[in-house]
Amino acid sequence: MSRFLVWYRMQPPALRALLTINAGFYLLWVVALMHIDVVRRFVWMHLALNPDWPAILTHPWQLVTYNFLHLQPGFWGLIHILFNMLWLVWIGREYEELHGSHRLLALYVIAGVGGGLLTVVLHMLFPGVGAFGGLVHGASASVLGVLMAVAILYPFKSVALFLLGPIRLLYLVLIFLALDVLFMAGGGTAVGAHLGGALFGLLYAKAEQRGIELAGWARVFFQRRRARRRQPVAAETGWSLRRVGAWMEQRRGSAAESRGSAARERSLEEEVDRILDKISAHGYDSLTEEEKRILYEASRR
Repeated sequence: MSRFLVWYRMQPPALRALLTINAGFYLLWVVALMHIDVVRRFVWMHLALNPDWPAILTHPWQLVTYNFLHLQPGFWGLIHILFNMLWLVWIGREYEELHGSHRLLALYVIAGVGGGLLTVVLHMLFPGVGAFGGLVHGASASVLGVLMAVAILYPFKSVALFLLGPIRLLYLVLIFLALDVLFMAGGGTAVGAHLGGALFGLLYAKAEQRGIELAGWARVFFQRRRARRRQPVAAETGWSLRRVGAWMEQRRGSAAESRGSAARERSLEEEVDRILDKISAHGYDSLTEEEKRILYEASRR
């Protein structure tokens, strides 16, 4: 338990909050809430997403709340939330460290809302198709939005899969979506949410590449934390820059490198220093794609 608490406290603030809300509610749900009739009916009727039109107009908050609910009990319900949270940790943490806590929170919410909106639209267009009807819950739309955004911002990003080896994140997201469409006939009601989450994750990434700020509203949730930070670079780009700095200090203190390797390391250190100075002066969004790639690779060392 102590190791878990240490790991938990090391997570960046937005990721830690998202994990706490999702996992906390799931545990509370399966242990107590789902066994209380009035509470169970309230959650299903008012917090899960009902895509019926125009009923959604009287419950617009469902477009947000369903992204934090995992209401399926039993083994498959556990698998559902487990993999959603694991993917959020594997991919979302790096994104938050490089782009800031407010941007991860905004991406999570916007992708989830987008998934809900597409679910409503598809249900309106195809009311008789089971895959686009029924109550929707779970963080899959938001998580797929995070995966898609990172895949667009960092097209070189790969994920190592058991037995399959490294695969580009973008290809992996497309495989997930293709499987959704392929098995749509099975009646899975979250197909529209998955497709919408990925679509809005892509649009969010494109907006970020063009310098369009969609996450400004989320800064309010992290103002106190930012106020305690004196370094503007740390406030702008998260913990990854500290990791880059620690790596650079470690490399400078090592005397065992060969001459050619040391020269390459010095060159990389100088380039990272230049990039950090640029962030300090103009912000993370001023970086080119190549500079972001260099910073990303350095942060992983």
